[in-house]
Amino acid sequence: MTEPFLEYVDEVAPRLREAPPPVALQDPAPPRGTGVLVLLGLAVLGLGFAALGTGNFVADQFSRAPWLGWLTAAIAVGGFLLVGAGIWRELRALFALDRVDRLRADLASGDAVRVMAGARAWAARVPGGDALLPALHTVNDPDAALALLRAGPGRALRDAADSIGRTAAVQTVAGIAAMPSPSLDILLVGWRGVRLVRQVATVYGVRPGLLGTLSLLRRTALSATMVGAVDLAGNTLAHGLLSSPLLAKLAGEAATAGVAARRMLVLGRAAAAACDPVPPG
Repeated sequence: MTEPFLEYVDEVAPRLREAPPPVALQDPAPPRGTGVLVLLGLAVLGLGFAALGTGNFVADQFSRAPWLGWLTAAIAVGGFLLVGAGIWRELRALFALDRVDRLRADLASGDAVRVMAGARAWAARVPGGDALLPALHTVNDPDAALALLRAGPGRALRDAADSIGRTAAVQTVAGIAAMPSPSLDILLVGWRGVRLVRQVATVYGVRPGLLGTLSLLRRTALSATMVGAVDLAGNTLAHGLLSSPLLAKLAGEAATAGVAARRMLVLGRAAAAACDPVPPG
């Protein structure tokens, strides 16, 4: 029987090293939409050609008389300054909405550094948040920082938004009672709803212009899903009671006014949720 052949090696096998963790690839930023580029191009062309035409007109007026040229130049400069101020207000409102989205992402990230930085940044901007800054600088727990924001300026801002919503509900009921036509009721509710969203945004430090209002209405429509889910039982009950044939027969347009008032309250809460970067507790 043949004996097995064994060969011994004195060298020590190298130690297996742990493979490095995979590098998380960041999602690329989405490309700017075609519609936005087209609008920007049209704005540049419109303002550029308007400036060139105005400059030629001012030069022609100087050739007629110096005082006429200076008067035309002053009018042109004043007009372009007003247009620039309006564009700057629109851009500032859009930047404020983007800042709310960034703060919401930071506060909901779960990263302690991002949460604390976002909490301090938001507390420095909102009314009543300055009193929390010393506590936020000493607290290192993200959950505690979020709890301070919810109990401090967050609660005060929500109370202010609810007050604005109640005022809008009362005004809507009074307006519907005074309107002679149901078609005018729709215009009243729509106008008061847009004004309510703008008022709530102003409370949260966002002063939307035309483009900012459109963007805020879109965000409010998304936030209304969450707020409506919370108030679904009460809203359904109110709608069922106030829209019943018996009550409509007894109270006439009171049912429509009651439903509109309820929707104003929900709309105010949805607008507050769209402007509040602090995640619900």
